[in-house]
Amino acid sequence: MPKPLVDAAKLEALVAPICSAQGVDLVDVHYGREPEGTVLRVLIELPGAEKLPPGAGVSLDDCRRVSRALSEVLDEDETIVPGQYRLEVSSAGVERPLTKAIDYERYAGREVRVATKTAIEGRKNFSGTLSGLVGGQVLLRDAKGDDLALPLDEVQKAHLVFRF
Repeated sequence: MPKPLVDAAKLEALVAPICSAQGVDLVDVHYGREPEGTVLRVLIELPGAEKLPPGAGVSLDDCRRVSRALSEVLDEDETIVPGQYRLEVSSAGVERPLTKAIDYERYAGREVRVATKTAIEGRKNFSGTLSGLVGGQVLLRDAKGDDLALPLDEVQKAHLVFRF
């Protein structure tokens, strides 16, 4: 397997304080090749976003400030992210991904979808109301009222669900 071009942990450690200095929280940072070229994608949200109504939050000015601040740092040291890439800074959105363990606590009570790496009880896709995270287990209550416990280390992808 080829070595990643950018160390994800180092990149997150660099980006998070820049976001904080601009008055926002880092949700996720992703660097990778896509059909259109190489992209450095940064998702942000306002502190306390879990308490805001869906759709409230990050503005275009917030994204612009983070983009400019991040660009300055990345332009100073081109070894951090080598080569050409497109920088995208955007709101995490109403269907925000759950990327850190603390997200499962902060967004308890909200509807979520979770995909696991391997099948659990014969399936990989789950949805329901998030109850939190206890002992490394993501707790959900599905539409039938059944409680589910999914190992956090088995979660491949999870995000909030927004109903219009």
